[in-house]
Amino acid sequence: MSPLLTVYSVKCGEIAPAFYGLERPALEYELPPLLYTFDELEPYIDEGTAKMHYFEYHGTYIQEVNVILKRWRRNNVKGKHASRMSLIDILRNLSHIPLTYRNDLKNYGSGLLNHNLYWATISPNPQGEPRMPVGQIADKINTKFGSFLEFKATFTDMASNHFGSGFVWLCRNHTSSESSEELVITITDNEHSPLSHNLLPVLGIDIWEHAYIIKLHNQKSKYIENWWYLVDWHQVNNLAEWWTGLKLHDEL
Repeated sequence: MSPLLTVYSVKCGEIAPAFYGLERPALEYELPPLLYTFDELEPYIDEGTAKMHYFEYHGTYIQEVNVILKRWRRNNVKGKHASRMSLIDILRNLSHIPLTYRNDLKNYGSGLLNHNLYWATISPNPQGEPRMPVGQIADKINTKFGSFLEFKATFTDMASNHFGSGFVWLCRNHTSSESSEELVITITDNEHSPLSHNLLPVLGIDIWEHAYIIKLHNQKSKYIENWWYLVDWHQVNNLAEWWTGLKLHDEL
């Protein structure tokens, strides 16, 4: 059984989380099916914003990645190396990617993965109740940050005060075996991925204006406040466990 299937088993007919399959090479990527409809994210993210974010922005990143990988495979006849690499392997080993494709894959490939993780770790909250971490991620947050409230305040401040576009992430440190379980909060500019810095993202908020500007205009702080109501801590745990089950390659 593959490492992935030992961690996250999906029954036939069920929709898999949006991070499922990113560890495998793909000839062509597609928009991931979501576990909810766009209107179900209301009132925290309006339906129009969610649709535009998913189909136009996320969709564009996927289209661009497919074009780049197709060109790489076509121009690299010997071995067709791109066909044997997952997006995760590419982003974790950008220095080994041919210069012709490196920058585009850094931007569009990271954008694809970032958005898959963004959609995977939120879910509707029809009751409108504040959500708290559960399970292992709750324990790790308390150990690292003292409490969820302290973590939330730090994360929110970093998202609110970041100038320009990017993502704020909660990640596992993958730089050494001793620190592999340590949580860190980090910011990536534009669409860059924490994977390129040996960090494994388990939760991330998109702070590009396209994530909120249609309805909230310049009220970035309101968007961040709303987003906390959608964070699905069960899926955050699932994502953290999924990373644990993967055999990541530090070199191509």
